[in-house]
Amino acid sequence: MPSNSKLFFSFLRLGLTAFGGPAMVAYIQDMSVKRHQWVDEKTFKDGVAMVQSIPGATAMQIAAYVGLRSRGIGGALLSYVGFGLPAFVLMLILAVFYERSRNISQVISLFNGLQVIVVAIVANALYSFSKGTIKSYKELALSALSALLFWSGISPFLVIIGAALTGVVLFRDAKSLIPSTTYHEKNGRMVKQIATLPLILLAGLTALYFADINLFKLATMMLRIDLFAFGGGFASLPLMLHEIVNVKGWMDYKTFMDGVALGQVTPGPIVITATFVGYLVYGIAGAIVATLAIFTPSFLVLITVTPLFDRLRTSAYFLRATKGILASFVGLLFFVTIKFLLNVPWDVIRTLLGLAALTALLKKTDVLYVVLIGAIISMIVGV
Repeated sequence: MPSNSKLFFSFLRLGLTAFGGPAMVAYIQDMSVKRHQWVDEKTFKDGVAMVQSIPGATAMQIAAYVGLRSRGIGGALLSYVGFGLPAFVLMLILAVFYERSRNISQVISLFNGLQVIVVAIVANALYSFSKGTIKSYKELALSALSALLFWSGISPFLVIIGAALTGVVLFRDAKSLIPSTTYHEKNGRMVKQIATLPLILLAGLTALYFADINLFKLATMMLRIDLFAFGGGFASLPLMLHEIVNVKGWMDYKTFMDGVALGQVTPGPIVITATFVGYLVYGIAGAIVATLAIFTPSFLVLITVTPLFDRLRTSAYFLRATKGILASFVGLLFFVTIKFLLNVPWDVIRTLLGLAALTALLKKTDVLYVVLIGAIISMIVGV
């Protein structure tokens, strides 16, 4: 069993190079299963199956899962924070730089080029996500309907809830799974410990409400986004875009796209864009509040569901609802791709840059290299 400090610093070191989102799961497995034997391979694979059925960024959730299995709730928190801390610090630095220098001509060229790269990244995410999700005409129809509803201005949260309910009715072929592990009494005791955590969150939100109502509104918005972000970090983008740009009007599409681009430059999940949003809206306090809020619900769901998952995954209703939710996110990603496409002033150079970036991503080129090379080209040619 690892010490708490060993868990924290091991995931902190890994978090410094956590580029590629879900691709980091393999590195976490290598560290926690093969090198240190903190969990066995069967337990780790159970965790991978579980995190794909609950909201949150996949790699972050796996880090917390390993900590939970190794050292309980405290270990889960240390692993989670250690893995995400480098991304938060770097994004905060970049957000400060962005706010102070975005009127400089070279910086303008840089972010004009990065907008094009973001379109390619989101389009590639749409392709990858749909390839693993859309397996029948039912999923395709539900995805198309979700995109149309989102385009018509209906809240994405209502779309997701509706998709879950539709999935229960529509996907009757989804069979329940046989649990691969047993439900231990110690997991039952853990449930009692977990029951106090929502009370701590409620107390924090209450204190924030009386301290600063604007930060309270920012926190509740990010909490809601993360709670509905099934399917990994990219699933949060349509929700964040809708709330920040369309509902709140805190920034325009271009600025939000710049934040998404910075989220790809930094290690960690793309939902670290919340740090960028929080800083531009309410400074350092906003960055801290937004970051804590965007990661808290999925963390609470993980540690709550883990002791119950072997029972939950035997429910056909749960599996049907999950299929509906994932299908709706294909539609939401399609909507975001179109929106981002329409907000780029396309010309020959931008078109060629976008096609080259998309081709590279489809050929599995590391997204960090695509972003960095795209940034260099943008500054040289003056996009």
